Amino acid sequence: MEIKDARSLPPIAQEDLRQKAIKAVMAGKKQGEVAEMMGVTRQAIGKWVSKFRRGGEKTLKARPKGRPRGGTLLPWQAAQMVKAISDHHPDQLKLPFYLWTREAVAQLIELRYGIRLSVWTVGRYLVRWGFTPHKPVRRAYEQNPEAVQSWLKKDYPMLKQQATKEKR
Repeated sequence: MEIKDARSLPPIAQEDLRQKAIKAVMAGKKQGEVAEMMGVTRQAIGKWVSKFRRGGEKTLKARPKGRPRGGTLLPWQAAQMVKAISDHHPDQLKLPFYLWTREAVAQLIELRYGIRLSVWTVGRYLVRWGFTPHKPVRRAYEQNPEAVQSWLKKDYPMLKQQATKEKR
C-alpha cells in the first residue's frame, strides 16, 4: 500500500486510523506490518503506540486543527481582572510589582485562575480592555523615606507659606 501523510486526513479519520493501528499492534501484529496495512510509516505507528502506552485511549483522540480562536479567559474572569487592575495596585494584591505591567497582570491571572498566558497575550487583553501603556514615574533608589517625611512635615509647609505670601 502507498504511504500517505495522515495529517491530510480529517481529524475523525486520523483518530479512527490511530485506534485501528493500536488495536492491531495490541493484538500481536508487528508495527511494520500494521504500518504497511494502514499506509503510514512505521515511525508513526511507533509514536502512536508510545503515546498510547503513556496516556491511554485519550491520546488517540482527534483534536481541533489550527490556531485556537479567542482568548483563554472566560468573560467573567476578564471582567474580574479589569476590576482588580482598576481598583488596586499590584502591591495591594501581594504581587512583587509597583506598577501594572504585562508581567504583573500575567502573574495575577496565573495566581487567580491557574492560567499561564504569554506576555504578548496579556498585552492584547490589556488593549482590548482599554488600558494603555504609560511611562512609570521615576523614583531615586537612594531615596530615604524618613528624610522625605521630615522634609514634608518641616520644610515644605514653610516653603508653601512663603509662596503664598509672595503670591506665586
